[in-house]
Amino acid sequence: MSKIADHNDYFLAIDQGGHASRAIVFDPHGNIITSASHEITTHHPAADRVEHDPQQLIDSIQHCLLTIAKQLGPACRQIHSAGLATQRSSIICWNRYSGEALSPVLSWQDSRAHAWLDSFAIQRQQIHAITGLRLSAHYGVSKLRWCLEQLPAVAQAAKEDSLVFGPLASYLLFKLLDEQPLLVDPANASRTLLWDHRQLNWSPELLTLFDIPATLLPRCVASWHHYGTLQVGEHSLPLQLCTGDQSAALFANGRAQSDTLYINIGTGAFLQRPSDGSTLECDHLLCSVIHQQQGETHYVTEGTVNGAGAALAWAQQQLGLQQGELPLADWLQQHSEPPLFLNAVSGLGSPYWRTGLSSRFVGEAGVEAKMVAVVESILFLLQRNIQLLSTTEPLRQILISGGLATIDPLCQRLADLSGLTIKRPENHEATAQGVAFLLAGQPHWPTQQSTFTPHTNQPLQSRFQQWQKLMAQALKMAH
Repeated sequence: MSKIADHNDYFLAIDQGGHASRAIVFDPHGNIITSASHEITTHHPAADRVEHDPQQLIDSIQHCLLTIAKQLGPACRQIHSAGLATQRSSIICWNRYSGEALSPVLSWQDSRAHAWLDSFAIQRQQIHAITGLRLSAHYGVSKLRWCLEQLPAVAQAAKEDSLVFGPLASYLLFKLLDEQPLLVDPANASRTLLWDHRQLNWSPELLTLFDIPATLLPRCVASWHHYGTLQVGEHSLPLQLCTGDQSAALFANGRAQSDTLYINIGTGAFLQRPSDGSTLECDHLLCSVIHQQQGETHYVTEGTVNGAGAALAWAQQQLGLQQGELPLADWLQQHSEPPLFLNAVSGLGSPYWRTGLSSRFVGEAGVEAKMVAVVESILFLLQRNIQLLSTTEPLRQILISGGLATIDPLCQRLADLSGLTIKRPENHEATAQGVAFLLAGQPHWPTQQSTFTPHTNQPLQSRFQQWQKLMAQALKMAH
């Protein structure tokens, strides 16, 4: 058992995301003491393949921890505990003895094995009932099966009983902690299509269905668990929490409220509404475990938009724009009548759950207006999910976070479209803040927020209606 935190202790949040790894130290009041960030590279070896280099991810985290140690100096001893949050559906294979990576990190965006997964369509309702998820190649099982069948090093390790594979989080824990544990938390395990969200463990039924040996997977434990010992400079501290990035983000501003919708917009956009987990509010949405501690399990009903920041990056490349930050806020204010964009970048998430649809612009316009159309397509996909997430009980407000949430006109258009008040906390590091909040024992942390109240915006509503019709036509033609 670790010591009980006191009023002088710090909390270290490690956030391994799609674009960078971060390490942020918080004080007991939720203030950032120091932080470090290190960018990572995303590889696209084919249209449906998205990968990261495993060693680069480890090196990026180690670089952040070393920077933190140098910045804090002797105060490093004040860090009480650490927590890790990662991209949930990303997977990797490695040698359980040497720690050698036997595959790339296959990103959550990767859908290379969707054809194999399509063969299980007849069992989709059974899979949905057990996992709370849809049958989608973005989740881990098809990636794991592909590695077993397509990578000789993985197949050989399986024969030699040296293979272990699973969520990226498990690999990071193995490589970063002194004990080299083989463990997985609920938020990351649940994104494999192999995990029973009621029993909180691997599903024997699904392991058999997908022909995945249980012996190859890490052991399931709670979100709050003594995972092992992390070295930060010369200081050793317990890593007490492991979870998914979106799961942590929900706790960035305190305990979750059932009348609030939490949206985090980064590479993808994720919508979460706290629920009791007893029923799925809609067959087109997901039921997810976000936190498990001391026998208490917290659920959300969730929607997902795959093409958020990923769609903007795709369009930026397609339209010949230079890499780097774009003046999207200015363009959103300047272009009030953009064309429409059918956004299927990285595949369609909820409520459509389709792969293979081509993204395209509808209507002629300049480059700036087309980028605005991509932003609006993200909002339109969000709004389709908001409609479903508010069918049983009305929503009071939306709490928004993530990199794209820093764009004021984006937040305003979402308020206009949804008819709901949008609140945006001024601390944009939602994932890390949520990790620190849980590590600190869920105290009351005051937050400063910007508020966007809905205005009447008929042209935006009209574009949304037209976009829905075009999307329905495109899906019908692609069927």
